[in-house]
Amino acid sequence: MLTINDTIAIEDWELTEQFIRSSGPGGQNVNKVSTAVELRFEAQRSPNLPDHAKARLKRLAGRRWTKDGAVILQVDETRSQPRNREIARERLAELIRSALERPKRRVPTKPTLGSRKRRLAAKTQRGEVKALRGKVTGED
Repeated sequence: MLTINDTIAIEDWELTEQFIRSSGPGGQNVNKVSTAVELRFEAQRSPNLPDHAKARLKRLAGRRWTKDGAVILQVDETRSQPRNREIARERLAELIRSALERPKRRVPTKPTLGSRKRRLAAKTQRGEVKALRGKVTGED
């Protein structure tokens, strides 16, 4: 069981772990030992997650969200299988925690009268500077 917060815990049947061979350096060991972990969480079928959290999780997961509603995390950071498994579970818990947080509603604001006047004054001044550029006509 993976505990997310006080009210939400992920059951073991919702998680599937598959161990695969890691890529990258490691000598002969990398060809023999399956240390990388692929953690699959059946998010869409999970009874423990509220619907609003599932929708946000889908958006946060991005390419890691499959068509059948599962989140797949792949970790091959260390040469230790238990450590990679631990890292994958931590990442999943963090992803779910961020999906549970409701985003703040943006309150639209208007620019103040003073800021509008300052902006227009700066534009006018810049226009005058540019107007002074050009060919000089004089007494030559």
